[in-house]
Amino acid sequence: MAALLISALLFLAAMLLMLSSLLEQRRRTRQVTERLQGHLARDNRLGNWLHLLGDSKIGQHAVRLDNETQLLLNRLGWRSARQRSLFAACQIGVPVLALGLTLVIQGVFFPAAKNHWVAPVFALSIGYLLPKRLLAMAASRRQKQLAVDISTFIPLVRILFESGMAVEQALRVLSKDAQKLLPALTQELRMVLARVDSGLELGEELNKSARLLAVDEFTDTCVILQQLIHQGGGAMKSLQSLKLLLDDRRLTRLQEYISKMSAKMSVVMMLFLFPALLIVLAGPGVSAIARAFAQ
Repeated sequence: MAALLISALLFLAAMLLMLSSLLEQRRRTRQVTERLQGHLARDNRLGNWLHLLGDSKIGQHAVRLDNETQLLLNRLGWRSARQRSLFAACQIGVPVLALGLTLVIQGVFFPAAKNHWVAPVFALSIGYLLPKRLLAMAASRRQKQLAVDISTFIPLVRILFESGMAVEQALRVLSKDAQKLLPALTQELRMVLARVDSGLELGEELNKSARLLAVDEFTDTCVILQQLIHQGGGAMKSLQSLKLLLDDRRLTRLQEYISKMSAKMSVVMMLFLFPALLIVLAGPGVSAIARAFAQ
């Protein structure tokens, strides 16, 4: 069994060495091409290897097979080829790394364990599912951040509209000057405006972005912005009504959160405070009864 484990480790090391040499060759070819084109790339070997691994056929095939992964990448804002290649590299590299570490740990610390295939299969499965779960968590967190940013975005854009700016001009001002105040929303606005600069229509790009993000607050805001593009200032009242609706939704969520928190604190109090209170109040009586029975 030990010889079989050593053979597996040597085979894994040979595969990693071949992959490393292939990635190094592709990296050098890419650097030569970029230098011939006049681009001076920084010598970041780890980033280049990850990018090349993600650009490989295996990495691109792993990302294209799963539509949910592409949807989550769009919601996270990772829409460039380099960002998608980075996630594809993580999708391939994490299971291989988890498998290698499991084999090494099992061979060093648990050489006499039975069913040697259970731990590697479990590590391979966890390594394959972990990047996608982390991606889903990051996408959900960004959706929540967008919903929070919208409540601040609406008063700012109303002020710019009332000062005489058009929709596109107001969005450009906010995308440049409100990056610290609205980090997630300004990033999305910069992507939309970049596509508008390439010749696309603003309303259609807002609609596409709303469909990709799937945030109700952002979708409603984009609908009203499209009305402002076509009708001018006639939709300002709708924007104010949306602001009041979002405030009501946020107040309702906070009330639900506080009610759930109070229920949880009641459970904690019953588990930890009630036994101590029972000991303090009923302790003397129980001690007296015990002494009486002892006599």
